[in-house]
Amino acid sequence: MPDSTQFVLGADLDGQPVSQALRLTNRHGLVAGATGTGKTVTLQRLAEAFSDAGVAVFAADVKGDLCGLGAAGNPQGKVAERIAGMSWLNHRLQAYPVTLWDIHGQSGHPLRTTLSEMGPLLLGNLLELNDSQQAALYAAFKVADREGLLLLDIKDLKALLGHLKDNPQVLGEDAALMTSGSTQALLRRLATLEQQGAEALFGEPALQLEDLLHPAPDGRGRIHLLDASRLIHESPKVYATFLLWLLAELFEQLPERGDADKPLLALFFDEAHLLFNGTPKALQDRLEQVVRLIRSKGVGVYFVTQSPTDLPDDVLAQLGLRVQHGLRAFTAKEQKSLRAVADGFRPNPAFDTLTVLTELGIGEALVGTLQDKGTPGMAQRVLIAPPQSRIGPLSEAERAALVAGSPLAGRYDKPIDRESAYEILMTRKGEAPVVAAKEEESLADKAGEFLQSAAGQAIKSAVRQAANQFGRQLVRGLMGSLLGGKRK
Repeated sequence: MPDSTQFVLGADLDGQPVSQALRLTNRHGLVAGATGTGKTVTLQRLAEAFSDAGVAVFAADVKGDLCGLGAAGNPQGKVAERIAGMSWLNHRLQAYPVTLWDIHGQSGHPLRTTLSEMGPLLLGNLLELNDSQQAALYAAFKVADREGLLLLDIKDLKALLGHLKDNPQVLGEDAALMTSGSTQALLRRLATLEQQGAEALFGEPALQLEDLLHPAPDGRGRIHLLDASRLIHESPKVYATFLLWLLAELFEQLPERGDADKPLLALFFDEAHLLFNGTPKALQDRLEQVVRLIRSKGVGVYFVTQSPTDLPDDVLAQLGLRVQHGLRAFTAKEQKSLRAVADGFRPNPAFDTLTVLTELGIGEALVGTLQDKGTPGMAQRVLIAPPQSRIGPLSEAERAALVAGSPLAGRYDKPIDRESAYEILMTRKGEAPVVAAKEEESLADKAGEFLQSAAGQAIKSAVRQAANQFGRQLVRGLMGSLLGGKRK
C-alpha cells in the first residue's frame, strides 16, 4: 500500500505506484491533453487524493461532470479492470464532501465578491478598458477610498461615476482623467456587463475564504466546485477574472506557512488559457509573480488545458507536477507544438517521449513528478488510477439535495444590500434610493433573516471594509501594487 505521505497518481506499465511527495504538491501542476483523452477524470482523481489527505480543493467544473465527486462510484468494464490491476490502491467506492457554487445561484450557492475587493485593475480587465478608461477607473476608486464610499455592486460604481460627472472638483488633481468620454465609456461597459448577467458576481454576502478551508467532519478536505458550464460560454471574461481575483485574495489573506507536510488548498483552473488570453501585459506579469509566490502560503495551483503551449513560459517553468494526456499532431504547427511538449519532460531512456505522446490511450498519461529533493524526475508512462466517486454528473435532484444539505446552506443564499456608495450619494442629492422589487420584504422578515444567517457576514464585511479604507491610504502592500490598489 502506498505511503500516506505520497500523492498517488496511478501505476506504471509494471503495475508499480507512481507518486509524488505530498509536501511538494504546493509546487503547482499541469493537466493537459486533447479533448476526450481523460483530463476530467484525472482532475477528479487528483481532487479525491487531495481530499483524502485533508487538503481543501477549489475547482472549476466547466462541463458539469466533476460534481460526480458527490456520489459513490459504480465502476464497470475497463475501469473495473484497471482497479483490479491496482490491488495496492485500497480503492473504496465513496462519495466526497462536496460544496457546489454557482455565480448565478441556480445550481449551487451564490458566489459573490465586491467591487472594492476586486479592485480597479481586475475590474478594468473584466471591462476590457483602454488606458484612458483604466486611468479614469483608478481615479474613481481613489475618490471612493478617500470619501469612505463602499463599492459593493455595480449600482454603487454607476452612482459614483454620476457623482463625479456632476461634481468634477471632487477629483482634485485627477480631474483631467475623468473626461466625459471616459465616463460614458465606463457606463456603457457596465451596462454591457449587466446585460450579460455578470452583476450577480458583485454584492454581499461576499465569499469568505475561511469557508473554503474548513474540513469535513471526517477530516477529509472539502471539495468546492464552481459550476462554470454556463458561465464559460456566456461570460468567459467573468470566469477568468473571478479566478484571478480568488488567487489574489488567497495570496493577500493567507499567512506564510513555510515548509509544511501538505498544502492548505489546491486550486484547479480548467480552460486555463482564458486566464491569459487578452490579459494586459502588466496584469499577466503580476499574475506570474503571484503564482510563483503563493506556494509559500500553502496553495497549489493546477492548470488544466489542452496543450502546455496555452500557458506563458514563465508559468510553465514553475509547474512541478505534469500530467500530459495524448496529443494529436496532424499539421506542421501541431507537430512543432508536440516537440515543445516533449522537450518539457526529463527524458527517460526507456522510451522516446515524442513517440509516446501520440500513442497514449484514454486514461493514460505521460507524467513528470518531482523527486524528494524537488528536482524533476524522469518522464513515466502512467495508467491513471480511477476515481472512487462517480464518473459523470449528478442528477438535478442530487445536486439540489447536496446544496440543501450543505454546511453553508442559508449563509450566502439571500443577498444583503446595506448602505454603500449608491445610498450615500442618493441621500446627498436629496433623492430616495430605489429599492429593487426583490428586496421589498417586511422589516420583520428582513431582521429575522439577517440575525439567523447573515449577521456574522455583514459585521465581518463591515469591519473588513472599514479597515481596508484605512489600509489603502497607508500602504498597498505587495498585492496592492500588483493588483492595482486592491484592498489591504
